[in-house]
Amino acid sequence: MSFAASETASQPACWRRAAELAGDLADELPASGERIAVVGCGTSFYMAQSYASLREDAGQGESHAFAASEFPFGRRYDRVVALTRSGTTTEVLEVLTRLSGTTRTVAITADPDTAVMTAADDAVVLGFADEQSVVQTRFATTVLTLLRAHLGLHTEQAVRDAETALAEPLPEGLLECSQFTFLGRGWTVGLANEAALKMKEASLSWTESYPAMEYRHGPISISTTGTATWMFGTAPGGLARQVLDTGARWIDDGLDPLADLVRVQRLAVARALAAGLDPDLPRHLTRSVVLSQG
Repeated sequence: MSFAASETASQPACWRRAAELAGDLADELPASGERIAVVGCGTSFYMAQSYASLREDAGQGESHAFAASEFPFGRRYDRVVALTRSGTTTEVLEVLTRLSGTTRTVAITADPDTAVMTAADDAVVLGFADEQSVVQTRFATTVLTLLRAHLGLHTEQAVRDAETALAEPLPEGLLECSQFTFLGRGWTVGLANEAALKMKEASLSWTESYPAMEYRHGPISISTTGTATWMFGTAPGGLARQVLDTGARWIDDGLDPLADLVRVQRLAVARALAAGLDPDLPRHLTRSVVLSQG
């Protein structure tokens, strides 16, 4: 079994630990009413998108998400949250270093023995969710579970749905699809973006992601027999029928959206193995992106 497969399977246990931990982090995590930004790279950026949307929709305060390389240093925030599994990502460390002494920062990481521990004012270490695979699965979803729990939005049903996502067979015919489009609304747009990334990096699949209502403004033209459109959360009225009319497969199972991402992770691993790829070592990728100087 690949590391990615075993780490994917461990997510329900990780989520339960993260939910228990959330209540002890009142000082480290953003307080209600704070104006915050959340930064990350790759998968962590997409988790930042989901968290920022959830927090603002919950009335907890203005919340923005940025790829760390695109952080707007001219803006002022009460706190900046940095998500980094490795704790060594160049762009994240640059943000934290430049904000030192001017803006309170907190890093959520998996490795306590890295530079991020001193670069941020506060640190939350989820070592139990660290991974050996280059491809992120459980760390990303455990971070988002921690943050959902801190907002009071996590439920045990989400964990049970993840167990269902792990136990049930993948929808028939998905392994053979030639293209995948992932859709979301609100906080699940970040999940759709992450699903598309996961399939690309692990299995080299042709994928796209969009806010669900934007899908009708052009991208639906790619849908046809042999493609799949996957909805995270509640679909806009009539969209399922429009997709089915193209001949494409429509995937919308009613699971908690974060649990539904687990199914995509399983699909990415399965497609990688079917193609003779190593899902733990995607081509051109490393566990952490550390940029050289010059």
